[in-house]
Amino acid sequence: MPEEQQDYLSSILADFNTKIRDLEEKNRLMRERLLLIGQNLIEIREKNNSDLLQVRQDLEFIKMEVKRMKSFLESAASEFSNFAKKSELAILTKQAKMFQPTEFVKRQDLKQAIHSELKEIKREK
Repeated sequence: MPEEQQDYLSSILADFNTKIRDLEEKNRLMRERLLLIGQNLIEIREKNNSDLLQVRQDLEFIKMEVKRMKSFLESAASEFSNFAKKSELAILTKQAKMFQPTEFVKRQDLKQAIHSELKEIKREK
């Protein structure tokens, strides 16, 4: 009987040893998965931080652009009072049409035209 007990104990110990190895393997796998999850978490955090920094830089750039556009619009709006109105522009256009510098005559040309007109009038008489 002691041999049977010894075989029985050996099988129980072998079975116990196998279960311990299985548990150690599961523990090792869990530890590796935990390390992998930790590394992924660190990478995701670093990526999120860099993305957040980029977003902040873009936001600052956009703020500066909006400020610049606002300043430009304010200066343009203040200059509107200096522009001519449509009615004023129409008056200036009419005055420019009345004042046709291309139709002005030189004195000498006018004298010649008068002189030639007078000659024609004398001829007709």
